[in-house]
Amino acid sequence: MDQVLYVLAIMGCGDDTAQCQQARIEPAHYTSIQACQEAMPAALRRNTDIDFPVISAACQRQTGQVADARPVRTQRSGS
Repeated sequence: MDQVLYVLAIMGCGDDTAQCQQARIEPAHYTSIQACQEAMPAALRRNTDIDFPVISAACQRQTGQVADARPVRTQRSGS
């Protein structure tokens, strides 16, 4: 049986958070969904340069299938 790996997708969203698009993928691979989810807060902090009002993250199977339908979202503060 093949090992399942997860990647952390960083998503850029509009103000209403209804329409999000993948902006980048973090370079790390995770062997469990839990490890991927635990990495979300730090990944969001590293990716504040994305030009969207709201940034979110979602763990995805390396094959591209969404592994977790509960993305973490953060509202960027105006600087």
